[in-house]
Amino acid sequence: MITITPAAARQIRESARQTQSEGMALRLAAKRMPDGTIHYGMGFDDIGRHDDLRFECEGIEVVIAPVSLELLSGTTIDYVELEPGKFEFIFLNPNDPNYSPPTEE
Repeated sequence: MITITPAAARQIRESARQTQSEGMALRLAAKRMPDGTIHYGMGFDDIGRHDDLRFECEGIEVVIAPVSLELLSGTTIDYVELEPGKFEFIFLNPNDPNYSPPTEE
């Protein structure tokens, strides 16, 4: 399945508040690129589709189209400070050829 860290969940809720998207599900998408890497997308979705997978993680309702499910299986979404003052969502995905597990410092 997919995991959302507490830090990512807080930022998702804050983004929903800022964009008046509260109550909408978070749609996750993934597409394999020609070089084998994976391109990710995420946004708020109030429509949904009948074949979507729906689940909740860290209080966030998540929807994923079946075409993205295999690529996202086992992914952890986190919100981290990559450089001082620069925070971003990251996808830790064992299905991505560029993935390397985080190391403890």
